[in-house]
Amino acid sequence: MKRRDALKNLGLAAGFAITAPSIFSLLQSCTSAPTWMPAYFSKDEKEVVVNLVDIILPKTEGVPSATEVNVPQFIDKYITEVLNAEDQEAIRISFTEIIATLKPTVETDIRDVTTAQYTALLDANLLVKGDIDKDRLANPEALQPTKNEFLNHLKYLTIMAYVGSEEIGENVLMYDPVPTAYYCGDLQEISGGKSSSL
Repeated sequence: MKRRDALKNLGLAAGFAITAPSIFSLLQSCTSAPTWMPAYFSKDEKEVVVNLVDIILPKTEGVPSATEVNVPQFIDKYITEVLNAEDQEAIRISFTEIIATLKPTVETDIRDVTTAQYTALLDANLLVKGDIDKDRLANPEALQPTKNEFLNHLKYLTIMAYVGSEEIGENVLMYDPVPTAYYCGDLQEISGGKSSSL
């Protein structure tokens, strides 16, 4: 039952991030300075997060990548400022497992891991609706998140931070800072086919 409580608490923390505007201020305080020094991530963890979030949300024509809107910085601040020490330790253990999976040998430098290897990791471990987490099925009472749970949570945080960023909210999504006017007509036509900003 402890595993369920741990997962429930992790889910509550994620749900809190959606509803608390102060969490989004974390993203606004992130800078894209090339000398970004993470508060939580180790050097290897930083490398992994930067690569994973850019595979989850890559740069496309007219739309920036996740790293261009400071998603790794947000995730680092989120872990540091929102999660408790126990959850931070669980994330550290999950990162150790992910890094060990990515590196073919212990001596391999994490910077030598290719985009294809990161993509293969995500393809093998990201769950979609209806998929069964075999690791969780094999050990239902484990307190530590499985690779599937960890990577799905990372994906969730990536998307949440990306959509909540100022750059995406104002320049990619439909943005109306003071929605006082009422519009009549086709929503697709009025919005230009864009979703509304948070």
